[in-house]
Amino acid sequence: MSRISVDGLVFDFVCGWTASKFDEWTFYRRHFACIHEGIKAVDLLALSPDKTLYLIEVKDYRRHRREKRTPLIEEIVLKICWTLAALPPAGINASNSGESTMARSFLGAKKFRVILHLEQPRTPSKLFPRAFDPAKVRQKLRQTLRPVDPHSDVVESSRMGTVAGKWRVY
Repeated sequence: MSRISVDGLVFDFVCGWTASKFDEWTFYRRHFACIHEGIKAVDLLALSPDKTLYLIEVKDYRRHRREKRTPLIEEIVLKICWTLAALPPAGINASNSGESTMARSFLGAKKFRVILHLEQPRTPSKLFPRAFDPAKVRQKLRQTLRPVDPHSDVVESSRMGTVAGKWRVY
């Protein structure tokens, strides 16, 4: 079982999965992100045994409000695009052999899935409201990212939706 911590959340992937915090790869941080100002990447990449590559972005607004001016959907779409653009050069040029091998493995995927893990307060208040309707975010993601994954999903630890049983979050 693979265990990865992202923004205070712990992701446990079942046996047979390959998962990594892509935005912490040396190749991404020291080389790819330096190509252009504003390049960002998703938090996690996870390859299932059936060769589906999950691009997972994690947002936790339970304690802090979103303060970025960029709309959430636009931010996610850019992260997906930059991550997909970074994988081929990482597979060829990464000096870290583990990253290079993992990138090539991810590039062997037969299918892509985009998952936004969006944590919001369970009991909204004036101080910490639920700023996003997951159904509306899901619909917009699916419309925008249709060429990558027409079935993009928005989940949270208490409602894992289509990824239930694939990994756990706590």
